[in-house]
Amino acid sequence: MSAPADSTTAHSTTSVVTSPVGSLTGKLGTTSIVFMVVAAAAPLTVIGGAAPLGMLLGNGVGFPALYAISGVILLLFAVGLAAMTRVVPRPGAFFTYIGYGLGNRMGLAAAFLALLTYTTIQVSVYGYLGYILELTFTGLGAPSIPWWIWSLTMVAAVGVLGYRHIDVSSKVLGVLLLGEIGIVLLLVLVVVVTGGADGLSFTSFEPAQVTSGSPAIGLMFAIAAFIGFEATAIFRDEARDPEKTIPRATYAAVIGVGLFYTVASWGLIMAWGPDKIMAAVAEDPGGLILRTTERYLGSSGEVVVNVLLITSMFACVLSFHNVLARYQHSMAGVGALPSGLGRVHHSHLSPHTSSFAQTITGGVLVLLSGVLGLDPVLEVFTWFSGVATLAIAVLMAVTSIAVIVWFSRSTAPRSIWRTVVAPSLGLVGLVVAALAIGANFPMLVGDVDAAGVPRWGALSLGLVGLVLILPAIGWVQGTVMKQVRPQAYERLTDSLT
Repeated sequence: MSAPADSTTAHSTTSVVTSPVGSLTGKLGTTSIVFMVVAAAAPLTVIGGAAPLGMLLGNGVGFPALYAISGVILLLFAVGLAAMTRVVPRPGAFFTYIGYGLGNRMGLAAAFLALLTYTTIQVSVYGYLGYILELTFTGLGAPSIPWWIWSLTMVAAVGVLGYRHIDVSSKVLGVLLLGEIGIVLLLVLVVVVTGGADGLSFTSFEPAQVTSGSPAIGLMFAIAAFIGFEATAIFRDEARDPEKTIPRATYAAVIGVGLFYTVASWGLIMAWGPDKIMAAVAEDPGGLILRTTERYLGSSGEVVVNVLLITSMFACVLSFHNVLARYQHSMAGVGALPSGLGRVHHSHLSPHTSSFAQTITGGVLVLLSGVLGLDPVLEVFTWFSGVATLAIAVLMAVTSIAVIVWFSRSTAPRSIWRTVVAPSLGLVGLVVAALAIGANFPMLVGDVDAAGVPRWGALSLGLVGLVLILPAIGWVQGTVMKQVRPQAYERLTDSLT
């Protein structure tokens, strides 16, 4: 990991009190930004948890190919996203680009949907992390402590790091990310060197295997595993050379994550053999990565993976905390949220008030989940991650439309590939993914009847309702803003030349 360049200075903010809205500045390089957004994707957690479920509920042995297909879809999406970062000199990603392309009210609708997306995915991981910590320490003989207390401890730890300079978070995330990626690649290397269970093959990429079972459900799990890579643009103000750094980080993140998921999931299948992997997955999906590691790296390797699974989830919530803090800071900067959230700390140079607000939000939601007696895995993790998965697919699809529309009206330099062809192809893939997620949403959130059959019950309808209600709030805010504060409304998307 190359350490981020040295210190930053905040523009127009000599003190927190005298500068209600400050500008974030910095010299983060491509590597640092990639580490932060890839950490949000939680690679080890995906391979250990989501990949086995994708095989079991999706297309079985052919599942690794869906990671490659998802990577191509999201790379096409990233082409349009990168094109916008070069001509829209603002952080904010989804809500900024959608605002420029489809109007300010759509931009505000997207802003609230993005806040819902990143908040729900963060809380879902807090729930799972609390559960794992409770299980781990109880197994070591420690007194039994409720999962939500462990989760609140993690909220506090993330809050401390998020309050400080972004360099601190980037270094912590870099170390944790290298650890989790390193152990998985070591596992795959050993599998390859030993020839796996039944010899190496590329059965997973044969068309008959890719289209077997339920590939639509598999695609849903595969797309969800990439959540976080698109947040590179939110760090624009803290990047060393944003016109170059942000596009490079975006491409590096999606390509790196796509290759890692494809190779690692293929390695899991080779470790057990194409004919035996499904039986191993069905026996215990969540424990597959640990059993595989114990088989090829011994008991010490299993312990390392167990520890890194915990640090992987911690890195995930820390990364999303930083994204949320900067999203709120960007919205405050254009008047969409209270100006207090736009303050920049005089020494840490961080969006400290926004970070603190996000810590409180995460803590309240975790505490509420604990008070209501929700199961940390079957309810907190499943429900909240289901909402985030649907919301992110919708956001990326709408962003692709916004990119195409904006460049069709703009006189800015452009290429047909970057501004029309690639975004259009990405849009097709994202619409298919969004439809697959929507159609299978009850299964995704565990809304089943007495016989275990997924159904559109009150739970599914209520959670999908959040994906509709939050954007509606943003739309209404935009309508009111246009009438009451027209100048502020126009400043949401200043004209670009």
